[in-house]
Amino acid sequence: MTPKIILASNSPRRRELLRQIGLSFTVSPADVDESILPGESPEDYAVRVALDKARIAAVRAGEGIVIAADTIVVVGDSILGKPADAREAADMLALLAGKEHRVVTSLAVMDAGTARSVTRTSVTKVWFRDLTKREIEAYVATGEPMDKAGAYGIQERGALLVDRIEGCYSNVVGLPLSLLGEMLREFDVNL
Repeated sequence: MTPKIILASNSPRRRELLRQIGLSFTVSPADVDESILPGESPEDYAVRVALDKARIAAVRAGEGIVIAADTIVVVGDSILGKPADAREAADMLALLAGKEHRVVTSLAVMDAGTARSVTRTSVTKVWFRDLTKREIEAYVATGEPMDKAGAYGIQERGALLVDRIEGCYSNVVGLPLSLLGEMLREFDVNL
């Protein structure tokens, strides 16, 4: 029998990706402190936040398998989270224009009953094409960038900004499905 699956996220993109692979699940978002700690690497940050989300959802659920994730966009050693406003979104997009960046998603899968957990991280390289100020302003005006790390969504209009990627596409959307499948097998969940 497949255990109850809990997604510790309110992301519509993550819900859609889990539906895409035929997984039945409930949603139990977990709000955590997403402040970056001094000296924390982007990868360590993403793992810590994903694990914090998994712990909160696991305690709340009491049983089942919790899936939690944190996706960040990294330029050099700088983490780009979700923009606070349209100006910050435009600034982020201008920073990404014509350059390579990394999309880092850390996954935490936890057995709520035993607190046993596994974490893994997926990294995808993304190259933006050169963008004009007008293109950036038009994209920001759609409102699409506002709830997304790095101020874009590759699965929507943001696809027009991307020249190419190297790595897992679903990672850029917010949930690396192949990696998740491997992790779930460690908890006897076969897809």
